Amino acid sequence: MVVAKPSTNLPLPDHKQLPESDGTFVKNFQEHPQSLLLTSSIQPVLETLHPNGQYTIGQDCGIYWNLTDPPERGAEAPDWFYVPNVPPLLDGERRRSYVLWKEKVIPAIALEFVSGNGEEERDNTASSETTKAGKFWVYEQAVKIPFYGIYEVDKATVEVYQLVAGRYQRCVPDDRGHYFIPPLGIALGIWQGEYMHQNLPWLRWWDAAGNLLLSGDERAEVEKQRADLEQQRATQEQQRADTQQQRAIQEQQRADDEQQRATQEKQRADRLAAKLRELGIDPQDI
Repeated sequence: MVVAKPSTNLPLPDHKQLPESDGTFVKNFQEHPQSLLLTSSIQPVLETLHPNGQYTIGQDCGIYWNLTDPPERGAEAPDWFYVPNVPPLLDGERRRSYVLWKEKVIPAIALEFVSGNGEEERDNTASSETTKAGKFWVYEQAVKIPFYGIYEVDKATVEVYQLVAGRYQRCVPDDRGHYFIPPLGIALGIWQGEYMHQNLPWLRWWDAAGNLLLSGDERAEVEKQRADLEQQRATQEQQRADTQQQRAIQEQQRADDEQQRATQEKQRADRLAAKLRELGIDPQDI
């Protein structure tokens, strides 16, 4: 982690004193739902990893790694990043940015969503007095983020780099085309499908068994379908029970009818026997 030293004894600025935006625009309308999809689908995993809730996810939030003038030159804002073991609020307030010299916890993974030709995300230009450092160099040499992903929606691709001996090495995907991220215990890859009414090759998470991690909306839809199926099963069971009960009633009615006919036949036979006896005829002789 590279942090410039101040020339005075004044305390280093924190997230309240540093700018929380460099004034640039989000490059396209797909970035916002993409960030939501990543965050929503990984949340159950992070809640398991951090039952105390001590983790932070940044989306287009500045990571201050160097104290410069202007301050924005010493910051990068990944489209999405995750920091383990830090509180989501800082001193009880929302985070305006992530200031490394105050927090001292390095993000575990950072992701960039390419809007142009990808040169900006792969820029390995080193920091100098006159040159702003490139994103790739900052994440590799300054912040030293263990995993860095470059996602290109137009090419339906993602590149994942792992920091090995101080340098990023490009990772090799598995047979599914996914990249396993050990600190998270899950994998990153491309999924073609519809999310928020956009059918695109989205960047998504999978578990170690290759199961897609669902977003909150997708989990809710699965739960609704499961509830509907259970209700349908319950209705069918009730219908079968009602049918069985109706059959039992009908069987009982038939048995009662048979008993009634048998009683009537016996009564007729008894009357006939009595009549024959009145006539002096023994019914047994007939």
